[in-house]
Amino acid sequence: MSFLKTVIYVDSVEEVLDFYFQAFGISAHDMTDEGDYGELDTGEVKLAFASHPLAQSQFKQNYIRCHPKQPLLGFEINLSCDNVVQSYDKAIEAGAEPLMPPHSKGGKTQAYVRAIEGTLISLTHD
Repeated sequence: MSFLKTVIYVDSVEEVLDFYFQAFGISAHDMTDEGDYGELDTGEVKLAFASHPLAQSQFKQNYIRCHPKQPLLGFEINLSCDNVVQSYDKAIEAGAEPLMPPHSKGGKTQAYVRAIEGTLISLTHD
């Protein structure tokens, strides 16, 4: 068994894919014609986004829609970057919510932002 992808359900797939490109320079691909699903070019393991209506059609009453301003969910996405300060600033310019500015921790530089759809993102440089 291998890990294929993570799918995050959002209000607007196109808007979120554009945010990830503007904030982190990650290109999108495999967008459906309906605009209800798309993936980011993140290498072997994909980060994908699908619309809330698509999720609701699949999971019916067992689906709880998360909102961008609710308390942080119990997971994060960790992105490796060459310059955490520049990446943090660029993400904020693109609309990310600043959570923790760049700081050193255990020999690494790290910062946290919240993406426009509500995902907690750690920016890290080893």
